[in-house]
Amino acid sequence: RIAEMAKVTQLIDNEVFRAYVTYATIILLKMMLMSCITAYYRIRRKAFANPEDVPFGKSENAKKFLRTDTDVERVRRSHLNDLENIVPFFGIGLLYALSGPELSTALLHFRIFAGARILHTIAYLTPLPQPGRGLSWAVGYVVTFSMAYKVLKTALYL
Repeated sequence: RIAEMAKVTQLIDNEVFRAYVTYATIILLKMMLMSCITAYYRIRRKAFANPEDVPFGKSENAKKFLRTDTDVERVRRSHLNDLENIVPFFGIGLLYALSGPELSTALLHFRIFAGARILHTIAYLTPLPQPGRGLSWAVGYVVTFSMAYKVLKTALYL
């Protein structure tokens, strides 16, 4: 049991792993913030998905607030895009951090991914003209594939 505890301590002492944890936490918090932004837009635009979500006007009166709104849907799509891209980053990024990359290379991957996701959200919510949003998405996607390639190269000796 003590030997297992030593292994966990070694993992925490690993600078690349700590960098991964740092940037994974940053983008996770950003993704969680999207829920708050969605709620803000729903209340501001008075556009709710369920009758029980309407904070004002109950029963029959609540039905007029059951509608879609373009701004609310834009925030929701941005949040869904986060789910589609950040979740794979968590798994691949963890494997990458454990594959023994150089700290400088790992930091470059993690920082570019986090920056790209933040820029993607800004481009989606502002909205900025294309290709800004598309490029920020593509950059994050390429970073994730780069880490996956390194993991496969290390694990399978590609």
